[in-house]
This record gives sequence, structure tokens and C-alpha cells, in this order.
Amino acid sequence: MTTSTGFDVRRIGGRIGAEILGVDLSADLDPALITEINSALLEHKALVFRDQHLDDARQLRFASLFGELTTAHPTVPSVDGQPHILPVDGDEGIRANQWHTDVTFVRTPPKASTLRGIVIPPYGGNTLIANSAAAYRDLPEPLRELADKLWAVHTNDYDYAAPKNEKAAEHRKRFVSRKYRTAHPVVRVHPETGERGLYIGGFAQSIVGFGPSDSRDLLRIFQSYVTRPENIVRVTWTPGDLVLFDNRITQHYAPDDYGALPRLLHRVTVAGDIPAGVDGTLSHVLKGDDASHYTPAAG
Repeated sequence: MTTSTGFDVRRIGGRIGAEILGVDLSADLDPALITEINSALLEHKALVFRDQHLDDARQLRFASLFGELTTAHPTVPSVDGQPHILPVDGDEGIRANQWHTDVTFVRTPPKASTLRGIVIPPYGGNTLIANSAAAYRDLPEPLRELADKLWAVHTNDYDYAAPKNEKAAEHRKRFVSRKYRTAHPVVRVHPETGERGLYIGGFAQSIVGFGPSDSRDLLRIFQSYVTRPENIVRVTWTPGDLVLFDNRITQHYAPDDYGALPRLLHRVTVAGDIPAGVDGTLSHVLKGDDASHYTPAAG
């Protein structure tokens, strides 16, 4: 599909994902172009811009066109001298190989995430992105009705697998140096489209009102719909690529399938609003602060 501002949108997955062709992200981008890119993002959930070769400053500039930026992370250090950039470094033992939505353990998770490929292994190291709105639509009606009523507790402090090495142990220590527990609706209403999506993932550890065993079973059932193959797009990286995804209605996963090879991405995230459930009730903090050092206050 060719847009009115002249770039092409090429679908790369049946239910999620598109490549954007004919846009140079290093150039000064017209507001009308950003509006159309945002429309494509809302429709396709994840956009891939090939062969851009941006530097940190240009990635920051592009991400800021979609809203105010968060700092790199609530607990993990940023790139030196770049407080808004998180290094996603594939050191063995600290790889994020679980399905998750970025930073859902705070009350106001990011609206959108940008990832820029810097060092890419010759094989493996892809990123999988799942459409949680399609997952919600796939639910049988009784499960949708149940999900609409449920709330999940998201936290960065839970029983992780044992760290593989000392570096991984230090990373884990930093990751939980501030502890957060936040209640989010299991079904989030997208603030721009009104779509309903399953808002769970790896940081969702329990269901409000249910014990540990029932919580695990319910989360497993809902999560199995998110990760159905038809709801996933696989992004195969080359150096210089940039991926933009809507963090409000997707999950992602980076398979640990590249051995001891290096892999480095830089992540910049756009500040979001407080999630709302189907009845309009907003997410709320159960433990920890409002993460104002990380994300600007919601408007």
C-alpha cells in the first residue's frame, strides 16, 4: 500500500507487522508523514524500517516524534551519557528470552518502543512480536467475558531462574534494586483505537482474587492465545534496522538461539498513559513509587 505522503507499507505477517519502504529516518520528517506512520503503527502494531543506520541522536529524535521519552529503565543503567537509551546487550545469562511487554511492572508503561540493530549475530537473534488484540479476539466468548473482569499483578520481583554467571547475577540485582508491584487490567483498552488486548506477559505473576495455582493456570491459558503462531511476526535483524512497536497492545520475545555470539540493540521508549480496563478503571500501584524518575507523569 502506498500512502498519501509517498511511502509504502508492506505487510510481513498475516495479523501483525509491516515494513515501511521509502522513508529516510535520518531526514527531517514532515508532521503529515509522522501521522501516517502512526496510523500504520496502530493498524500493524509493529513496523520495520530497514537499512537506516541511525546513530543514537537520530534514534532519539525519531522516537521523540511520537511523544515525550522515558529514561532508559526504572532500575537498569542507561548507555553512558545517554539517559534515554537502554543497551539491550545479549551477554549470556542476561537475555530477555521470555514473552513480555516492556516495563509493565510500573503504573505507566511505555506507549511505544524503538529498537535499533547495532551488532547482529550471523544467525539467530531475531525478535518475535505478538498481537495481543488478535489474541483477545481469538478467545472463546466465555473466556473473553472472564478476562474483561480480571486484574493481574505485575512485578519485577519474583522467582527468576538462577543466574547463569556472576554478570547475570549482578544484572538481576540491579533489576530488582527498586521493587514494583502494579495492578493492571487483564484486558486493556487501547487509548487511540479502542481495541481490547490481553495485557499480561512475563511480569504478570498473579491474578487478583485467585491463589497462586489458579493464577498460574489462568495466565497460562490467556498467554497461550497471545503466542499462537498466527498472532506472531518474526523480525530478522540486519545491522542498521530499526523496529517500532506499540507497547500497549503487543508482547515480544528475543529467542536465546545464538550461542556466545554478540548481539547489541539500543532501545528508546516513548512515555505512555495509565492503562484502563473495559470499565474505565485505571491501573494502580501496589508496591513501590510512581516511577517518576523513569516516565513523565501521565496527562
